[in-house]
Amino acid sequence: MSNIPKTCKAWILKEKPGEQVTDKTFALEEREVREPADGEILVKIAYFSNDPAQRTWISNKVVKERAYGPYPVEGDAMPSGFLGRVVKTKSDKWKEGDLVNGFASWSEYVTLNGAAVFPARQVEGYPESIALSTLGMTSMTAFCGLTRVGACKEGDVVVISGAAGATGSAAVQLAKHHFKAKRVIGIAGGPDKCRWVETIGADVCVDYKSSSFADDLKKALDGQFVNVYFDNVSGTILDAVLAHMARHSRIVACGAIAGYEGSGVMPMKNLFEIISMRVTMQGFIVSDFMDSWPEASAVIKKLVEEKKFVTEGTETKVEASFEDIPKVWKRLFSGHNQGKLITQLKA
Repeated sequence: MSNIPKTCKAWILKEKPGEQVTDKTFALEEREVREPADGEILVKIAYFSNDPAQRTWISNKVVKERAYGPYPVEGDAMPSGFLGRVVKTKSDKWKEGDLVNGFASWSEYVTLNGAAVFPARQVEGYPESIALSTLGMTSMTAFCGLTRVGACKEGDVVVISGAAGATGSAAVQLAKHHFKAKRVIGIAGGPDKCRWVETIGADVCVDYKSSSFADDLKKALDGQFVNVYFDNVSGTILDAVLAHMARHSRIVACGAIAGYEGSGVMPMKNLFEIISMRVTMQGFIVSDFMDSWPEASAVIKKLVEEKKFVTEGTETKVEASFEDIPKVWKRLFSGHNQGKLITQLKA
């Protein structure tokens, strides 16, 4: 294509943040658009995936040997998942115009190995951004966490924190409609989010911002104990749920957003419950279980087609200029968005 520019904008990691992301964390630069070599493709980015995990990748507290995911150094473009179109190809796998998703950086254009991207998962009649939300990595995470870590099964009592978020809302729907859990309890922030979580499958959703949260959680359990706790938050919410875990129950340690910004100090009073109730608590990363992704995609796509998996409201899509990418991303930590936060670049 003749309209491909020689250079493009990119947001780089200028200074690794400590307790807070600041105006010094990122810098906007102009970088060369590299021509694809044999086997490579050039992609123009249309959407960016915004994920809490990105915050852990850039923390100045993380050492490379113990990194949770990518380990960008200062001067690197900010890592990110994306959805975009192939504009030039030297790969037999792809042709110009193909919609692909994968992992790259906050750049207008990226040159990638053709084997490193995937066909964007789509469902007829739904927006193409579904590839980053309902059929995206966060839903893969929910499925893999419930199956491979939580061993979720019919009849379980399942509690999910961050239930109005991208992974949490997918976990709520899967627990209820695919795994046939006996009772699904969501935890979210604010009455509006809690009402929405109940519309997508939770039997009840408890507001962690309420002064009566501990009592409300106990009431929601209705005399039962938790078989599977899908934890996206950690901190005081994890501590509260620990007091209600069943014997030989499972905790899926997926995220700890309560500690991503700030001091990270999260007092825990109920850790002994892990011992007394013989609780299994396991952390995971979705890439640990790539062999389950085809099954996850098929299950979720079928649920969507059967109208058993709600897509409306499960993504917050923000149209923004390239210059506003960090501003949109930081919404992850304000609690304002619902479902998957996606940046749609203005044309």
